[in-house]
Amino acid sequence: MTDYFVKSDEAAEFWTDERCFITELCNTGYAPGGSLAIARVEPGVTTQLHSLTALTETYVVIEGSGLMEVDGNRFNIAAGDQVVIPPGVSQRVTALGESDFRFYCLCTPRFCADSYVNLE
Repeated sequence: MTDYFVKSDEAAEFWTDERCFITELCNTGYAPGGSLAIARVEPGVTTQLHSLTALTETYVVIEGSGLMEVDGNRFNIAAGDQVVIPPGVSQRVTALGESDFRFYCLCTPRFCADSYVNLE
């Protein structure tokens, strides 16, 4: 049964050195093909410039707006927008406006901490 069912551990939001809050929704060795989290960036905050090795990260914006930087290119993003970030490419986002900026982070394959590279 454990190969088909992963019991919720009541995942709580936690603060990261990346300067944002993360809630992991799905990140298990039973499904190594991908992971899913929600990131929350407070107004005016810019996340740490970083890259991820050996995985693609896709942002799907839930609410708010942001200024996205991918490989030195900057563009505005808002609810419903998607950003696909290939492995090894630099990225960061700044939350714009008065409210929190929230987005899904879909990683393929699944996110592992040792894939994170701080570029600051």
